Amino acid sequence: MEHVKVREMIVEDIEEVYDIEKRCFAIPWSKESFFAEIQNNKSARYVVLEIDGKVVGYGGMWKILDEGHITNIAVHPDVRGRGYGNLLVEGLLEVADKEEIKRMTLEVRSSNKVAQNLYKKYGFEPCGIRPKYYQDNNENAVIMWREN
Repeated sequence: MEHVKVREMIVEDIEEVYDIEKRCFAIPWSKESFFAEIQNNKSARYVVLEIDGKVVGYGGMWKILDEGHITNIAVHPDVRGRGYGNLLVEGLLEVADKEEIKRMTLEVRSSNKVAQNLYKKYGFEPCGIRPKYYQDNNENAVIMWREN
């Protein structure tokens, strides 16, 4: 039986997180970006999803006053479709609850209906469009908000 847990990201997780990042995004964040987020950004809150001690997903947000801005959520392609995205969203919502974050927002590709449906399941509602938000193909982003 698998041992699955969500926990706070630490610097030692960055190699595995960066591998997931490269597999999931056309324009991945650099390793240095993750180091900066974990070590220097006082607003950053990141969680990882571990299965049997191996990081297979991560999620992050920035706390800005009493709002949370989800920056990224990614699950390794080898384990997608098993509900692990739910665990990452739930992990970020737990952090938000502990830190008394009142509202949360994110951007998601307009074509990514799977992610949009995941976020809707947790109370995020589409509230607008950011035209040509994604640099790799100029795709629009759907802006979603959730009241905690």
